[in-house]
Amino acid sequence: MFVKTGDKVRVIAGKDKGKEGVIVKTIAATDRVVVEGINIVKKHQKPSNAFPQGGIIDVEAPIHVSNVALLDPSTNEPTKIGFKEEDGKKVRFAKKSGSVLD
Repeated sequence: MFVKTGDKVRVIAGKDKGKEGVIVKTIAATDRVVVEGINIVKKHQKPSNAFPQGGIIDVEAPIHVSNVALLDPSTNEPTKIGFKEEDGKKVRFAKKSGSVLD
């Protein structure tokens, strides 16, 4: 995947189109990411030791990675990602500005 946990992204498709957030979790097996404050759904929670009250809670559901665009840290605009080798290490760079992300 071209995004990692902690990257700032903008949603480019779906009900939350245009919103920005930070990636909380990546799920590589299904190509999905969980973005902070995006795709909030209602979940019916049974009472448990961790959540003794139970009830209906709001949780962030995963969205497909193709529906997010990484934001360039220098310009705060959506950009595509390229990979190159610097000092023997593979690093990501923003194609719009050329700045290294890792």
